[in-house]
Amino acid sequence: MQRRQGRVNAGLLLLLYQISQVGLQNIPSVTLGVLALNIFLFLNPVRPLPEVCISVNEGFYRRNWQRLLLSPVHHADDWHLYYNMISMLWKGIMLEKKLKSIWFAYIIAVFSVLIGVVYMVLEFMLVKILDDPSYEMNCAVGFSGVLFALKVLNNHYNPGRVSSVLGLQIPSKYACWVELVAIHLISPGTSFAGHLAGILVGLMYTMGPLKNIMKACAGGISSFTDPARPRDYYSEYYGYPGYQYRTPRSYYDYTGGLTEEEQLERAVLNSLNERDFGGATYTNERRPYGFWFPPEQHSEEERRRQRLRRFERQ
Repeated sequence: MQRRQGRVNAGLLLLLYQISQVGLQNIPSVTLGVLALNIFLFLNPVRPLPEVCISVNEGFYRRNWQRLLLSPVHHADDWHLYYNMISMLWKGIMLEKKLKSIWFAYIIAVFSVLIGVVYMVLEFMLVKILDDPSYEMNCAVGFSGVLFALKVLNNHYNPGRVSSVLGLQIPSKYACWVELVAIHLISPGTSFAGHLAGILVGLMYTMGPLKNIMKACAGGISSFTDPARPRDYYSEYYGYPGYQYRTPRSYYDYTGGLTEEEQLERAVLNSLNERDFGGATYTNERRPYGFWFPPEQHSEEERRRQRLRRFERQ
């Protein structure tokens, strides 16, 4: 391990200050773990950046597959780390609460590797299309590809929002594309293919088969349920073998669609009618649950005759 030495890392100090302002107790566990890992590896990199970055030449031709794991969690400098981790902090707080920690960690792990693979595919395509072998040597490092993928997920699970990109109000579903172009124009040294790979992986998850594939691969782990649609424990019963599964009655079945005031009024009327009928009307019929509706209402004259007959029987 090689510890970074030299100048004061202003970006790192600002990042730590921002984290302290949010409060460790307010940061979900996986998000906090990702922040801690990236900060630790920035201060104590596993290897120099040229030995951890991912490229077609290093990843595909030389089979240095460990770079798929190392490249996302290493950063070029403190400001690179700062901007990426501030973005991760915000996106992590938003998404981890929605997707739950185990699934969110699973997403981070899969996206980190898959984005590197898609990045190499894109660079290889550029080599063939433009007939320029230099694209094989483009070496990418940093967490920004994963962040673009998470941005796609965040826009998917929180639709209808508006994002500000360079002061322009952009519908969230288009914001990642606008940011992709804007960042490349402002900072030409950034990896356009790496950011694009993140967007494509995010779309593969939200609109393609990736989510179902991930669920199938994690099918043996009971903690991995459908993340965006938590199991509704009121929709069915769970029990021991032999237990009959059934759907319970809806709230409407119990209330008849009445308000609380109407339910109270109906209960009073039912009680009065019960006394008027002497309990004979429903002797052989099971009453429905809740605020039942009495059968056909009798006229005042008919009720008077019933009272007289009961009086004569007494």
